[in-house]
Amino acid sequence: MRHFEAVRSHIGSQHELRHNDPYLISFDLELAQDRYQGIYLAELEDESGRRYLRISTPIGPLAGTDPNRCLRFNWQQRTGFLAVADLDGSPYLHLCENRPYEFLDTAELQRVVRELGTLGDQLEQIIATGGDSL
Repeated sequence: MRHFEAVRSHIGSQHELRHNDPYLISFDLELAQDRYQGIYLAELEDESGRRYLRISTPIGPLAGTDPNRCLRFNWQQRTGFLAVADLDGSPYLHLCENRPYEFLDTAELQRVVRELGTLGDQLEQIIATGGDSL
């Protein structure tokens, strides 16, 4: 996978796309127990022109979330980090991962999508129930 169109082609062959914009696609990842997690893939470019694939999933509203816990979570994670982005005009926590294309193949893409989707669903459930585990 060397570019976003290869990602779009692969993901589109595996999942029904909800969004299909030039540099953003999304789909619902089916998880266990009839649960689904929204997954977003977007292309990013750094200052030197190197391109990355961002894989992200929304997990809950930012309001009421302890920023120290978010930073502690980021420190402990091997894959994925918490970030804030707007969702329908409100600040929302997202679990994200940025991968350079040159190290991305279909197996790695599927592994990262599955890992972020599963962890994102678990975090979303914790936040929704007011849990203290984050």
